[in-house]
Amino acid sequence: MFGLSHKRRQQLLAQPWPDQWHEFVRRNIPYAALLSPEEHRKLEGLVQVFLARKRFEGCGGLTITDEIRVTIAAQACLLELHRDGSCYPGLHTILVYPHAYVASGKFPQPDGTIVEGAQPRLGESWSKGSIVLSWDDVLRGASDIHDGNNVVLHEFAHQLDAESGSVNGAPPLPQRSMYVAWARVLGQAYAHLTEEVNRHHRTLLGDYAATNPAEFFAVATENFFERPVELRGRNRDLYEQLKLFYGQDPAERVRHA
Repeated sequence: MFGLSHKRRQQLLAQPWPDQWHEFVRRNIPYAALLSPEEHRKLEGLVQVFLARKRFEGCGGLTITDEIRVTIAAQACLLELHRDGSCYPGLHTILVYPHAYVASGKFPQPDGTIVEGAQPRLGESWSKGSIVLSWDDVLRGASDIHDGNNVVLHEFAHQLDAESGSVNGAPPLPQRSMYVAWARVLGQAYAHLTEEVNRHHRTLLGDYAATNPAEFFAVATENFFERPVELRGRNRDLYEQLKLFYGQDPAERVRHA
């Protein structure tokens, strides 16, 4: 399932979607309406590759359907739309619960403390090749493309981050020359955010982004796609770094919609 020959990959990239898949995306992912026809075609191919390589498992009594698979895959592939299109080589399994679920563990807080115990979760990204998602929250996050909250974009940003070997807010970058600027810009933005949170000021990214650099990158990704004009207005340098990383300009996409 997880290995594809070059020939098979090219076949999948060129394979058209069933009509029902287009309906799933139209109904569940309004952001897709902002994409150009060329981007739509590329997204379709990436989704085909993604679905051929990843296994979906229902949890908590949920039965996996094509709607679930396509809705999650299309959002995940949005992040890869103008990157190398590798479609998360380290990811093998997507576990999907019907609703928010309870997970036990140690949970870092924005103030630096660690809370231990059970907490409700909307999603998780594991370093050993798995992602966990709540289907209700997948739909809720995708339905409002202007609130900066999207659990699929968030958890799959963590997967991109993990491709460097550790989840620390520093994913592999397209060019070596980008690393110095990335570290400077995101480091300064994260430090500024933590100061604002400690002062109890309202921020665009919110308190959770101040938990650690990994969460900052994931939350920044959500806002880059869903609130790009606001993010660009608040921190142009941060926006430009994400624009280079993802190869996309959502603020211009929104402006021309």
